Amino acid sequence: MSEGLKSVEFGLEKIFEGAQDFLPILGTDYVEFYVGNAKQAAHYYKTAFGFQSDAYAGLETGLKDRASYVVKQDKIRLVLTTALNSDSPIGEHVKKHGDGVKVIALWVEDARKSFEETTKRGAKVYMEPTVTSDEFGEMVQSGIYGYGETVFVFTERKNYNGIFMPGYVKWESDYNPEPVGLKYIDHMVGNVGWNQMNVWVKWFEDVMGFVNFLSFDDTQIHTEYSALMSKVMANGNGRIKFPINEPAEGNKRSQIEEYLDFYEGEGVQHLAVSTDDIIKTVTEMKKRGVEFLSQPPQAYYDEVPHRLGKHLSHFKEDIKELHKLGIMIDADEDGYLLQIFTKPVEDRPTLFYEIIQRMGAKGFGAGNFKALFESIEREQEKRGTL
Repeated sequence: MSEGLKSVEFGLEKIFEGAQDFLPILGTDYVEFYVGNAKQAAHYYKTAFGFQSDAYAGLETGLKDRASYVVKQDKIRLVLTTALNSDSPIGEHVKKHGDGVKVIALWVEDARKSFEETTKRGAKVYMEPTVTSDEFGEMVQSGIYGYGETVFVFTERKNYNGIFMPGYVKWESDYNPEPVGLKYIDHMVGNVGWNQMNVWVKWFEDVMGFVNFLSFDDTQIHTEYSALMSKVMANGNGRIKFPINEPAEGNKRSQIEEYLDFYEGEGVQHLAVSTDDIIKTVTEMKKRGVEFLSQPPQAYYDEVPHRLGKHLSHFKEDIKELHKLGIMIDADEDGYLLQIFTKPVEDRPTLFYEIIQRMGAKGFGAGNFKALFESIEREQEKRGTL
């Protein structure tokens, strides 16, 4: 099992008792990306990741400045938005950052109260409470700024029964490849600048009522060349988790520094998406052209029984198959997990995805950090950015 994990000694239930309840969150509603070409990005996510056409807004629906394609798979909803003219702030965002996450929409019961509670605690206003409506009802949204140019939008849809939200129409398409088994967003990781992690930990605690339930420092997350530090923030029910990474001093440039350089600021580094059958999901994604980080060496898989400890007796996956695909295994006191990471899905070495299958484990694969970051460094070396 993973050693050296710094956490509160009581168990997660005790930890989450410390979370404040002024901002109840029901789940992740959607994640919106600002991209250079939304039509082509949507095709990629459908083809490679198995998302389905859901909704659309653009010139045909009366918008003059942008087009948005909504794709969906189980509980995961992505919105891909592109600018339709050169003076758009959407285009400026893409010019600076490349394709990246702009909006993390959180599903709440009361968007007005969520706005009031967070802004009175110091959140910077992104969107005042706004009501939109059509024949299917009304939605309320409000928003605040987070790290970098990323925003959190509180989305209340209890009085809305339409396809996505007012202003969107159903996106009909003859092309809908089969889903690959992705279920929901497990967590989203943000990269922040030097000495900024504790600033944002305090922001999540004070503004959002989250708690820091796991921490990793540079003695735990390091290789021969680089290091980083990370803290995991979670809301009161533990459903919403935002790990925060910052660089640490090392002999060479870390993956966090590389991200900050190419994204030109702080932002979302990766989305971790859950599956019930990681072998099936990853096998299918590879067939569709998704590239994953290189697999750990044989010695890593030889240590799996030791890493699993008491969970070995109910470990049901084929280790040879996991090795063949490059899927990593870790365990904590509650169970084990399986995880694998894609290479960056764009030309800038910024955004990537984690595929994760939890078999009881509540951690984040601390025992895999060294193998994972060595694999990332091999890719950095190819890019000449290590």
